[in-house]
Amino acid sequence: FPFRLFPLREHGMNWRAKPLTCQEIQAFRKSKEVMDRFIRAYELMLGFYGISLVSKETGELKRAENWRERFENLNRFSHNNLRITRILKCLGEMGYEDFQVHLVKFFLTETLVEETLPNVKRSALDYFLFTVRSKEKRRELVHYAWQHFKPQSSFVWGPRDKLLKYK
Repeated sequence: FPFRLFPLREHGMNWRAKPLTCQEIQAFRKSKEVMDRFIRAYELMLGFYGISLVSKETGELKRAENWRERFENLNRFSHNNLRITRILKCLGEMGYEDFQVHLVKFFLTETLVEETLPNVKRSALDYFLFTVRSKEKRRELVHYAWQHFKPQSSFVWGPRDKLLKYK
């Protein structure tokens, strides 16, 4: 049967691919071989997007040497945003929640601070942000996005009163 590189417990665009079960996720997470392959697949996709994995322990990221050319591709083809959302959700399923945070913050920085990925900004705010499983980390990322969003008065991804009080 068809398989996915980043499987989820939900149906995706490929109607023939079966969603994962909780038992399968647990089995994957217990297998060192499967998890090593998963990280290799993640690194491969990051490379395609112009991103390098700095640390396999923390999930820290940086721009790859070919980032300009790869970011051009990301800006031109919005279907990549669906794949990135899938990767983010899968990172959470596989227990790599810190990796989710680094990838979302990477995209928030590139879209809102560096302004290198204008066509990814909407997906980063509407979808990427809300894949982060940790409520606390998600709040931090929403606050980070709000701090860098222009104009701040048009920010709709969190309540203004709470963003102003956030520590």
